[in-house]
Amino acid sequence: MKPLQDIRIISLEQYGAGPFGSLHLADMGAEIIKIEDPRTGGDVGRYVPPYAEDEDSLFYETFNRNKKSISLDMSTPAGRAVFEDLVRGADAVYSNLRGDVPAKLKITYEDLKHLNPRIVCCSLTGFGMTGPRAQQPGYDYILQGLAGWMDLTGEPDGPPTKSGLSLVDYCGGYVAALSLLTGLHAARRDGVGMDCDVSLYDTAISMLTYPGTWHMNAGFTPVRTRHSAHPSLVPFQAFQAKDGWIVVGCAKEKFWRRLVEVIERPDLGADPRFASFAERQENAAALLAELEKTLATRTVAEWLAPMTAASIPCGPINDVSQALQEEHTLARGLIVETEHPRYGTLKNLVSPVRAGTERPEYQRAPQRGEHSEEILRGLLGYSGERVAELASEGAFGEQA
Repeated sequence: MKPLQDIRIISLEQYGAGPFGSLHLADMGAEIIKIEDPRTGGDVGRYVPPYAEDEDSLFYETFNRNKKSISLDMSTPAGRAVFEDLVRGADAVYSNLRGDVPAKLKITYEDLKHLNPRIVCCSLTGFGMTGPRAQQPGYDYILQGLAGWMDLTGEPDGPPTKSGLSLVDYCGGYVAALSLLTGLHAARRDGVGMDCDVSLYDTAISMLTYPGTWHMNAGFTPVRTRHSAHPSLVPFQAFQAKDGWIVVGCAKEKFWRRLVEVIERPDLGADPRFASFAERQENAAALLAELEKTLATRTVAEWLAPMTAASIPCGPINDVSQALQEEHTLARGLIVETEHPRYGTLKNLVSPVRAGTERPEYQRAPQRGEHSEEILRGLLGYSGERVAELASEGAFGEQA
């Protein structure tokens, strides 16, 4: 069996953060049943440009591999009845909505425990289900600013800068997946489910990590650093070579000793101003000026070869194309291909979650409502007459 093959999750998920979290569970074998609202055309991720046509988009394919979809209007009594039947046989209900919406939709543990006392209700929201911002919509860009991330990012004389990736969304998805699995473990042990109140805001604040601890306990004020330098380790930053950029990091004294040998600057190693972590940080301006002058004399490849041979932490600053063609990317099997009715052979990126030696099987993201028959007739055991009755009552949206 796949690691999570015995887990069934009913998901009211959309866009990026929520689907990203459940993607890793799906790849590990969990059955993810996406409930998509026919009134809005389902998951909004289906329509994200620029690579979108009808209800297909490459954005949607990125986050919804290995899942199932049913088109269901939960605002109707008939649609709600189908949802509740699904809850009876599920392990969890998972959503990423605004903080006040789970209670309005009646998808919290208090709302569903009479159907299934062991159900785990995991809600990933922008700001959580409590607090003064609970009713506000939360998006990655807003959270990067609010949580101090943007103030830390960019060059010292430049504007506050967001990450090139939606890292609050993606980290929030990971936290939601971890919270959900934690809840499932407790529910199976104790026989009682629970709510998991997960938020992007909590995730972003927690990821301030040691700069936050330094600030609260020692009055440290984080500042942006030139060339993405580490706030305390010198050297550990980006350097411009003759034909590109590299990152070199001396996180241990032994790496510093090796570095001065590789770059043929024994004078820097013998200089008492640079003898330890503390001295190098105190005299960073003088040291970095010398390193930048030296590293600019050779190409990226000419520096990486001897640095790698000496086991000095280093690497090129790749663009996306180069990263995807890296030898290690291919060796680790990080690109997978699936077949899609519109896109043909579709390349995607695998989940980094690993458990055991058996690799997951991969299926493309589902079309909206693609698994309705399987779920209604197979999983729930509805008769044809029952399905027709529910359809006439609007459970699956307006009938053509």
